[in-house]
Amino acid sequence: MLKTGGGIGVQFFFVLSGFLITYIILEEQKQTGNLNLKHFFLRRVLRIWPLFYLAIAIAFFTPFILSQVHLNSSTAGYAPDWLWSVLFLENYKMITTHSIPNISPLGVMWSLCVEEHFYIIWGLLLYTLPLKKVKWLIGLCIIVSPIFRFVYINHNLATIDILTNIDLFAYGALPAYLIITRGRELESLIQKISIVWKRMFVVGLLAIVVGLSQPHPEMWDVMTTSIAGLLFSILIMLTLPSITNFSIGDTNVLNKLGLYTYGFYIYHTLVINLLLRVFEKYGLGIQDDVGAIVFTLIAFVLSIVVSMLSYHLFEKQFLKLKAYFR
Repeated sequence: MLKTGGGIGVQFFFVLSGFLITYIILEEQKQTGNLNLKHFFLRRVLRIWPLFYLAIAIAFFTPFILSQVHLNSSTAGYAPDWLWSVLFLENYKMITTHSIPNISPLGVMWSLCVEEHFYIIWGLLLYTLPLKKVKWLIGLCIIVSPIFRFVYINHNLATIDILTNIDLFAYGALPAYLIITRGRELESLIQKISIVWKRMFVVGLLAIVVGLSQPHPEMWDVMTTSIAGLLFSILIMLTLPSITNFSIGDTNVLNKLGLYTYGFYIYHTLVINLLLRVFEKYGLGIQDDVGAIVFTLIAFVLSIVVSMLSYHLFEKQFLKLKAYFR
């Protein structure tokens, strides 16, 4: 199913995004007494739109490029409808057709559509609501979203829209809200938890994530998504305090790689599908263990390289403009 294809990583991305966006908005309101909604939306545009539309352009030219190098293109799924794509509605095209687009990377764009819808809805709601009512908004989203997942799955609809994922963003919003309203109390509480228990939680979380990633009845997604959201929310809280001994430093390689995760998410399907066709054309097998490992390593390294180039040569040029909308 389409949701499974998104993977547990997308769920974590939604939770993290809910935290970051909520904290940015509430902190600005706390410091200035107001939210500059125009600047907020422009910063989101500069982060998401350039690479999003570049990816759509690449997808548009992919069949032509493949034909020029005599590689086969996929026919599985629906032909792209560019109006739906450029309007951030690819996820609804996937829902209504019960299928996926037959050109990379449009198949993974559903999560970016959900992300964009979240920016709009959350920005408007937090701009309107007083701080004391934000907790009720978070609670409402956590309660309502599983109901929508249940309804969608019962009607054989993919759970890849904002209604079926808003609780993930809300779980991320929860620690952001607590920092703004109960920051010192939260930090004091987290600091009382020993590093041993924190590490045990992470190990347990990894085990649960592996379990949730295994094939299971789709109806389980109603609650497993909520479980993942809650656990990811706790993980964020455990790494928040400024003097915690359980955080990732700015110089850590994982932190640096975080700059390229957006590009990696976009480009990895392009790289994988291109390599599959190259391996197929030249009879390079990936069915055995060695072939699969070699293929995976090549795809991973190429995806990282392409993502780094994209960030420094393309995305970064737009991100510099965010300084004008602080």
